[in-house]
Amino acid sequence: MASVPDAYLRDQLLDRRQRLEAVIAGSHEHAQLTELLGEVDSALKRIDSGTYGICEYCHEPIGKESLAADPLLRICLDHLTPDQRRALEQDLDLASRMQRELLPQQNLSHEGWEVYYHYQPAGPVSGDYCDVVSQPTDEGGLFFAIGDVSGKGVAASMLMSHLRAIFRMLIGTGLPLGEQIERANRVFCESTMSTYFATLIWGRAGAGGEIELCNAGHVPPLLVRGGKVTRIEPSGVPLGLFCGTKYAAQKLHVANGESLMLFTDGISEAVGDSGQEYGTDRLSRVVSQNPALPAEAMVRACLSDLSGFLAGALTRDDLSMMAIHRVR
Repeated sequence: MASVPDAYLRDQLLDRRQRLEAVIAGSHEHAQLTELLGEVDSALKRIDSGTYGICEYCHEPIGKESLAADPLLRICLDHLTPDQRRALEQDLDLASRMQRELLPQQNLSHEGWEVYYHYQPAGPVSGDYCDVVSQPTDEGGLFFAIGDVSGKGVAASMLMSHLRAIFRMLIGTGLPLGEQIERANRVFCESTMSTYFATLIWGRAGAGGEIELCNAGHVPPLLVRGGKVTRIEPSGVPLGLFCGTKYAAQKLHVANGESLMLFTDGISEAVGDSGQEYGTDRLSRVVSQNPALPAEAMVRACLSDLSGFLAGALTRDDLSMMAIHRVR
């Protein structure tokens, strides 16, 4: 017996169908679009008949992650032809290379700041968002972001790229940080299926040591001052939950030798052989014991401790970490 998908999936497919029809009506080259419309109609019929998400060959449920990546799937991966498997592998390889090319410059130094990050997908592609953009002081200074799109695989990686494009566009608007993330949230809501959301930290570091940031439901970053570590709690809900959400920016000052550590929950929720989570408390102890380290050394110290904790256990989630260190 097929499991009937939630109503939102049907509503989302209907919404996409209406948009597709509008494009077809205004296009002279629509053979492929018409074929895609037929696929959407077929998926809607399978939803109504209760057979959606069931492989047409083995009649077993198709994996949820596979359906999230392609809601029109009819067969599970086990029944792809050799040519289809090769095409899928090539697509994943291309997506992985493209995602690596979207990563920001490593070891960036800008107006008294140095930034180093670690970005490690759990599979071929990642749903983590990691970005650093330097601008002249009168245009904003150093912008930085770290985030995590719900889900995994190709669908999450596509949404990560979508977020990157949104925020890169917003940098040039000159809007206050809170308004930037409010606009990003609205665009994300209106252009993404309701099953997805993203936690995110969006920040700006100025030449005088000031940092302004918005935390949209993400893991609290760590402010490292001497041997003291302070968590900067979220100031808003994740992006994509409600279109009209308001976000407030938090302001803090970072002095020479101090750092801000950002990371995704793939770090804090990593599970070792013992079954215990790595945890934010352990990460805080590592940075408190190495408060004056430069950005790269700080990240490497944290990753070394994490590696020792895991003791060879496989990571189940993407791992991303960023250190923003004040050098003058």
